[in-house]
Amino acid sequence: MKKIKNPLILLVVLIAAACSNQKGNKIENHWPHAGITYEIFIQSFYDTDGDGIGDINGVIKKLEHVKELGANAIWFMPVMPSPSYHKYDVTDYKDIHPDYGTLEDFKKLIEEAHKKDIKIVIDMIINHTSSEHPWFLESKKSRDNPYRDYYVWAQKDTIADFINKKTITLDSDNIQQWHDPGIGEDYYYGFFYGGMPDLNFDNPKVREEIYDIGRFWLEEVGVDGFRLDAAKHIFPDDRPEDNHAFWKEFREKMEAIKPDVYLVGEVYDMKEIVAPYLPGLPALFNFDFHYTLLESYEKEDGMLLAKRQKEILDFYQDITDEFIDATFSSNHDQPRLLNSLNENPRKLKQAINILMTMPGAPYLYYGEEIGMLGKKPDEHIREPFLWDIEANDKGRTSWIEPKYSIDETVTPLAIQKSMSTSYFNHYKEIIKLRNTNRALALGDLDLYENDLPQSMMAYYRNHKDQQVFVVHNLGDEDKKIIMPEDFGKMIFHYGGASKDEGELHLPAYSSIILEKE
Repeated sequence: MKKIKNPLILLVVLIAAACSNQKGNKIENHWPHAGITYEIFIQSFYDTDGDGIGDINGVIKKLEHVKELGANAIWFMPVMPSPSYHKYDVTDYKDIHPDYGTLEDFKKLIEEAHKKDIKIVIDMIINHTSSEHPWFLESKKSRDNPYRDYYVWAQKDTIADFINKKTITLDSDNIQQWHDPGIGEDYYYGFFYGGMPDLNFDNPKVREEIYDIGRFWLEEVGVDGFRLDAAKHIFPDDRPEDNHAFWKEFREKMEAIKPDVYLVGEVYDMKEIVAPYLPGLPALFNFDFHYTLLESYEKEDGMLLAKRQKEILDFYQDITDEFIDATFSSNHDQPRLLNSLNENPRKLKQAINILMTMPGAPYLYYGEEIGMLGKKPDEHIREPFLWDIEANDKGRTSWIEPKYSIDETVTPLAIQKSMSTSYFNHYKEIIKLRNTNRALALGDLDLYENDLPQSMMAYYRNHKDQQVFVVHNLGDEDKKIIMPEDFGKMIFHYGGASKDEGELHLPAYSSIILEKE
């Protein structure tokens, strides 16, 4: 270190160093292992060209919002050309949907995001393509077409017992997997629906195509990683070992291109089914967290979520200690969180307290930070973001007529920023606490073993020499518990929670966090 002669400058440097070493003072970026990722549906985010559809330039314009919120990365729902509004059926794997902009726009977005220390993750949909993809159009032409074996085809008489099979799974309500393209006796397989024919991963050429697509986005475009859609459906459900093996190979190929590539998989199932994917997909979405959080509120059973989360973490730890637990309280496939919590604002604020004080790498769905509303069908879970009151909101998208998130039901961001008790400012506060407290971001989860009222959730987060004690009351009645010794420093409280003479008092839907002194 260069010797500093000016005593005033030396004093400033020493004070700054001392402050940065204090517990819970310095904002840190813990991504990917414990950082925060913000999910964006570009279609609904911000429109800069007046066509009613959100675009890449709109995201660039609003990157500061992501930064102000405290997120470390953005996951974009599909950005590639597609005939559908949601774009989960791709027609060109190496381009940007023209409604959103161009590849150059996207490269600019990545550049600007990286300047703000924000990583970029894109949705990669490789289980299937669109039925309008050039590969599939070729595949349909004849049995000897070079692209025929890019998809899964079968003669009608060989699959007669399966054509009318009625199967509903956790991640699909499609009741028919074999589809007639109207070209003779051959049917093709499409797990989700006929417009999404499944690729044939038994074909080495298909796998090489996919690896080249990954290389393109990592090397030529510059993304930081992929969210892998429908990861357990690469091969049929009765071939799970082949699925596991593919993802291991995929990871090896991607890490050869970008050693620190981030891969998060959607494996929509119970932990026993999810866990074997970890060697190939080091980050996996924790659907149990979302559903158990809602169940905990329904039953007013505080420890239900804490116990299940501990069980999942211990289960995964036995497989690998390198896993990333991608927790979330809502996403683009689930009703908006506020709707799921009976539109109770206290519950919504407490739910983000729980998400941000639990272990994992939490995901936030755009609009939750302003209390957006939405129910099925999916389009209405993905309604336009409300930046300002409608008369002033030049960038509000209009591709859909919103049914739930309108000015009469949701306070726009511009107004919430000036409200000390708004959803947005609450989100900012608890996220900042997580980003400045290593125990909350990185600590182990230890359950509070003493007797508790049923509605109470209590646990410790321990990281090296830092320990915090977290308590939430998920019920609608006031509760009290004895405060553990040595945890006298209150670093966060919400909903009127307080401490007094060795007791913690928690009104309905309140939270409190204490740090060990």
